Amino acid sequence: MAVNTAYREVRMSDADVELPESIELAWGLRERPGKGPRRSLTMRQVVAAGIRVAEADGLPAVSMSRVAGELGVATMSLYRYVSAKNDLLELMADTAYGDPPAPRAPGEGWRPALARWALANMTAIHRHPWIRQVPISGPPLGPNQVRWMEQGLAALHGTGLHGIERLSTIMLVSGYARNWATLTADLDEAAAREQLDPDDAGMRYWQQLALLTRHGAYPSIRELLAESAEGQQDEVFDTEWQFGLDRILDGVEVLIRGRTATA
Repeated sequence: MAVNTAYREVRMSDADVELPESIELAWGLRERPGKGPRRSLTMRQVVAAGIRVAEADGLPAVSMSRVAGELGVATMSLYRYVSAKNDLLELMADTAYGDPPAPRAPGEGWRPALARWALANMTAIHRHPWIRQVPISGPPLGPNQVRWMEQGLAALHGTGLHGIERLSTIMLVSGYARNWATLTADLDEAAAREQLDPDDAGMRYWQQLALLTRHGAYPSIRELLAESAEGQQDEVFDTEWQFGLDRILDGVEVLIRGRTATA
């Protein structure tokens, strides 16, 4: 179901809403099952063990048996905490994201607040690169993800944007942050496989591109290479991140100005 469709269908009683057991446990809404032996672990311990495996050997190394071994318990016992591996991965990602950035301060404009929020998104994925490989199975439900969502929406408070427009805006910004973090992490990992520093790998790419396009129908690429000043390669990724984010926020600002002009 699309997010905006779900947004319009929230008018239902609490009794009609079902939550996955892992989400109830993550939010502290369910401490232990009604039947069966008492739990010997906590959800926090299970998730922390999964994160340790991912940090040490990458997300593909995370399995129910590997996490159980990390905790010194039988594999089947983990299914008392999470019903499937994907549930564990989602809770791991939610925990690894951690706290959202500081909320929008009094007197702070929506734009710098949302820019901080975007940078924090990107930084969280860079801090734990395996996050980008966790499949996205639906809208955010984990405790930290919902707090991040709240902070993003709060950054746009008072802008005149409708609720679904605020939601769409933070989806756009977080999508850009995730895409940028994924791109740069992929490049860093590719450089590491070749035992190169990321800056050296970037320089080698530009040298290879210059060689391949020295002749032929590539005038725009040659113009780009000619205009690139030496010594700026170290800053190019930060510059490109900021350029893309600014263009997104420029578009949002146009929409906000339109709202305030007709208010």
